[in-house]
Amino acid sequence: MAKPRNYSLETPTARLKLDIRKKPHWQRLGPGLSLGYRRNEGAGTWSIRAADGQGGEWLKKFGVADDFDKADGKAIFNYGQAVTEVRKLVRGGDEDEVEEEQGNKPVTLGIAMDRYKDDLAARGAGASNATTPKGHLPASLLTKPVPLLDSQELRKWRDGLLAKMAPASVNRYCKVVKAALNLAAKSDRRIKNEHAWTTGLQLLPDANEVNNVILTDPQVISFVGAAYAHDEKLGEFTDVLAQSGARPSQAARLYVRDLIAHKTEPRLMMPKSAKGGGLNRTSKKVERYSVHITPALAERLAKAAKGRPASAPLLLQSNGKTWGVDGKGVSDDYREDIAEVVKAIGLDPDEVTLYALRHSSIVRNLLLNVPIRVVAASHNTSVAEIERTYSKFITEHSGNLSRRALLDHQAAPAADNVVPMAA
Repeated sequence: MAKPRNYSLETPTARLKLDIRKKPHWQRLGPGLSLGYRRNEGAGTWSIRAADGQGGEWLKKFGVADDFDKADGKAIFNYGQAVTEVRKLVRGGDEDEVEEEQGNKPVTLGIAMDRYKDDLAARGAGASNATTPKGHLPASLLTKPVPLLDSQELRKWRDGLLAKMAPASVNRYCKVVKAALNLAAKSDRRIKNEHAWTTGLQLLPDANEVNNVILTDPQVISFVGAAYAHDEKLGEFTDVLAQSGARPSQAARLYVRDLIAHKTEPRLMMPKSAKGGGLNRTSKKVERYSVHITPALAERLAKAAKGRPASAPLLLQSNGKTWGVDGKGVSDDYREDIAEVVKAIGLDPDEVTLYALRHSSIVRNLLLNVPIRVVAASHNTSVAEIERTYSKFITEHSGNLSRRALLDHQAAPAADNVVPMAA
């Protein structure tokens, strides 16, 4: 493609005659794309200006002009090389260093997020994990090619999230964006700026303060009762969570065959969670572990599942659909209804969610002297996670045990029954 002529930018001699200023001199390369040259006291710099597709634009410096040093096409560019570099980075070109990538422009952050979403789906993970953070990214970042991202703009985005959400949520979103960018870098060897998101999306310190809501036993009973009153199927779903301590995403994957409706010792073969990442999400989610439920709940579930095949979902919504279908997360199907349930029992829906049933189940087991290893196994988590997340309640429980070992120096001394031996 012919390079546009601009006699004031084409040679070092011509560029050095321009006035020193902060505002770049622009050369249009095509619709929504321009090359900029900024005249400095030292060597000038080349920049890209590109439309973001939503009425805005983004700018990015990408190299130094050959005002004093010889161009190398990597960090120092002459005018022709700068034009080629802009087109290659933003629109694609035929001069890429990697042969199999010739003609393919580097992906934008938006495309990287979409590809990460597809990767999650292929590995059996929730696609919403990528969709939600993407909704908080501005067009100026989403439309920018990944090789042009820098740490400052990513950090500015990260810090801006603090005005809208808790630090723990900010860290969660940063992890997702970093995962998407790492996936893009693995797929395209031209992406060599990993430091941009390693430093720009560095996790906020002390952001994972535990703030789990623990309900009393009467509150849990009221929660389940209000759920049944609100909607029978929501009640069954909530009842399973309250008794098993499972995550909603796990209960949603129960099959009819997972109900062991024994008369006196009924249980559910609960699907394991895919938490922890890795490439074996699908195989992990196939695994099951046993959790106990009451005979009353088992009888109710067996009655609801009567006539359905063993491979059918055990828990359904009132509309007959499985929880968390149509590309949505499980919480999308119950969030508003659970908020009404929580209000009905006099609690704050901004504080109390369905996850409170899991937290309450774990703490209830700890306070009933169930060994931590057993609590961890029956709730599909680890001893380390139990200790990290529920250490406050472990301390309260262990206090009753360790109190027995206290030596009270202020108490009256015991009777001295020791008889000295004769000399």
